[in-house]
Amino acid sequence: MPDKSFQFLHVERQTPRTVPVAIRVLGYGEIAGDFAAPQAAGQAERCIDCGNPYCEHACPVHNYIPNWLKLVQDGRILEAATLMHETNPLPEICGRVCPQDRLCEGSCTLEQTDFGAVTIGSIERWVTDEALRQGWRPDLSRVRESGKRVAIVGAGPAGLACADRLRRAGIAADVYDSQSEIGGLLTFGIPPFKLDKGVVRTRRDVLEGMGVRFLLGREVGRDVEFGQLLDDYDAVFVGTGAYTYVDAELAGRELHGVHDALPFLIANTERLLRDEPAPHAFDFRGKHVVVLGGGDTGMDCNRTAIRLGAASVTCVYRRDEANMPGSAREVKYSREEGVEFLFQRQPLQILGDAEGKVRAVRVIDTTLVKDGHGRARPQNVPGTEAELPADVVIQSFGFLSSPPDWLRSHGVALDRSGRIVTGAAGMLPHQTSHARIFAGGDNVRGADLVVRAVYDGREAAGSIAQALLG
Repeated sequence: MPDKSFQFLHVERQTPRTVPVAIRVLGYGEIAGDFAAPQAAGQAERCIDCGNPYCEHACPVHNYIPNWLKLVQDGRILEAATLMHETNPLPEICGRVCPQDRLCEGSCTLEQTDFGAVTIGSIERWVTDEALRQGWRPDLSRVRESGKRVAIVGAGPAGLACADRLRRAGIAADVYDSQSEIGGLLTFGIPPFKLDKGVVRTRRDVLEGMGVRFLLGREVGRDVEFGQLLDDYDAVFVGTGAYTYVDAELAGRELHGVHDALPFLIANTERLLRDEPAPHAFDFRGKHVVVLGGGDTGMDCNRTAIRLGAASVTCVYRRDEANMPGSAREVKYSREEGVEFLFQRQPLQILGDAEGKVRAVRVIDTTLVKDGHGRARPQNVPGTEAELPADVVIQSFGFLSSPPDWLRSHGVALDRSGRIVTGAAGMLPHQTSHARIFAGGDNVRGADLVVRAVYDGREAAGSIAQALLG
């Protein structure tokens, strides 16, 4: 058998082809294509199996990346999918939305050379999609039912990951969510051009096949009392996410034409799911749109505004490009689709006309100051104020945890920012100050990556199993 240790010398890094820009901006379909089996195997063969898998260490769920790349090389797709699921309950989703350039691929040994990282994320996505097409499902034949029952509040990534792991431990999992479909922000916050909603529906089919029950359209605290869950179940996992958007308190934010990022994205996705035309408020045809913020949500707003017909989209960020929190891939896609970036600009005020409509954003240049505490801090440069013409402004300054009132009333401790406190001294990881309530995801961390919410749900399920089964 030929030695494949140096395939990277002969096989260039490739990613699946994307839909041409002129076509993709006309709709909301996923823009990334798929590998064919030979391409996936060829890209997997570029892995040098370096012996110290930095990719695996950088992955928040610590995927066994070199191991399943080897299985892909050998054409053992179903086995590769099984191995992926040992660490990641949602690999097809993480393969689409993870910022691999900052995680596994950014830490790949080959990324430190001129050859470029192994295309880990694209392979992960292709393997899971292909395995599911071939009928792969988790093997629970050896699972023994324990008779224990857990309620999960929130059908986002943390809740779904928790449900998967509980079922593998023989614990019944009932998932409550106020929405009509599972996924949380996976379904309603992330635009379809990044994550097709059929992918989430397929994962629902997989989880229901594992015995997970979804009780949708039921808001805990309104339709179901939280105390009733504690009475009816052996434990509760809370994965309610972070939906409270940060208000920068810019003067003029009440003007007509100003949108907050998350409500804007959710409303647009909901009307797409209902197959409805864009409402008047989202008629951006011929309008100049300014997006304030440089994270992945800001990139989603950029690209959604393009699809809503904007004449121009300008993304304003107070730091430089190197310090952007958003994925480099999403910045690249935004640029390809016509978005202009203005770095080191701090928004000061949203300006309106006599009719109360947005007309401009007043900004000031910044310089970056390093003080030894985290990222460089932007500092305003006096005398550099300017106005950016705008008909629409979308504010994307991040999100805060959204703790429901019933948490406090049941003795669950929160920190000063409203995040749930877990894993205190004497408690299990992800266990709250109430011994039968566990939590994870953005309601514990603050707004963070999908893959970290998946990790929290997976680990919380382990703690719940330890508490209930010993």
